[in-house]
Amino acid sequence: MGFIRNFFKIKYLILVIAIILFAFIVKILFFSIPESTPYITAPVLRGDIEKTVLADGSISAFNQVSVGAQVSGQIKKIYVKLGDEVKRGDMIAEIDDLKQKNSLKQNEAALESLKAQRKAKEANLRNFQLTYERQLKLVNKGVGAQSDLDLAVANLDATKADITALDADIVRANIAVDTAKVDLGYTKITAPIDGVIVAKPVDEGQTVNSVQSAPTIVKVAQLDKMTVEAKISEADVINVEQGMPVYFTILGRPNDRFSGLTLRAIEPASDSIDSDSKSSSSQSSSTTNAVYYNGLFDVDNPDKILRISMTAQVYIVLDEAKDVLYIPSMAVQKRETDNATVLVLKESGEIDERRVVLGIDNNVNVEIKSGLNEGESVVVGGEEGKSAPTRRARVRL
Repeated sequence: MGFIRNFFKIKYLILVIAIILFAFIVKILFFSIPESTPYITAPVLRGDIEKTVLADGSISAFNQVSVGAQVSGQIKKIYVKLGDEVKRGDMIAEIDDLKQKNSLKQNEAALESLKAQRKAKEANLRNFQLTYERQLKLVNKGVGAQSDLDLAVANLDATKADITALDADIVRANIAVDTAKVDLGYTKITAPIDGVIVAKPVDEGQTVNSVQSAPTIVKVAQLDKMTVEAKISEADVINVEQGMPVYFTILGRPNDRFSGLTLRAIEPASDSIDSDSKSSSSQSSSTTNAVYYNGLFDVDNPDKILRISMTAQVYIVLDEAKDVLYIPSMAVQKRETDNATVLVLKESGEIDERRVVLGIDNNVNVEIKSGLNEGESVVVGGEEGKSAPTRRARVRL
């Protein structure tokens, strides 16, 4: 009897499971809700849009001077260190001046010797002048010899010529003295401009030779104003003009714009013009190296945030519009000059094909002058990167 009851229980359980399985299959086959096809959309936004040329830039001082030694000798003293602020005329360094002092003394002595020789010649000139006058009187009276008069004339002329030559020698000696004084002054090296010491390539005790090259003692730069040199590619430089707005960012502050600036100049030739050798010219012409032109602009640096050799990300503004509607550029379906079509996804799920008038397009966003309203959703693409829907849509003019 127990066996029969267990049999009916198992049979009842199997029947219930079969009914549940049958209901699940029916639901899948006849009552499943079709999945809607999702699209990637973007809202129509209002804001500012601009079209820019992007260029890598480097920052340098607006004015930088290499302070060099104009005379040879050993550096006796350096009065500044890196980072020191100096004023024009401040002492920078001093070179051992013994050689220059001796040279000045020698030239001054040579000048005094020439002046003494001229005084002696002047005394002789007076004597020869008196002798000439006496001989001339005697000859005029008929009691003097003509040969004696001729000798007096010759001595007088020769002395005058000697004095003229000495005058020229004295001029040269004065120049030598002045040069020696200047060379002595060159041993005292002073700051040519107000600025900051940004480099000090030599040390005290080092000997510099101004004959072979002009050795640099320090470099002084004005850091309250900086110059940015932007490398503009040859593909972009034809669209860039002097006076265009420009802004930039630096690596240390990527979210802060240094704006309100103007492109001061565009160099007419690339850096390759500095190479004059035929081999380098033929090599550059046979390769496909990128060509860049330097665009220059200046920026105030009162807080000394900007430093020499910093890297700048430069944006040259070709065109811009304020407070306009814009959408992603990839939402544009068909483009004919400034006219185009976009797909608008309505709240009901329907798609409208709209004709719109385009404005500035920077290949990321495009300005919409007419055809769309702020807040509407435009179709950018299908699910998981698929292209925008191609089904028949209603066209709205």
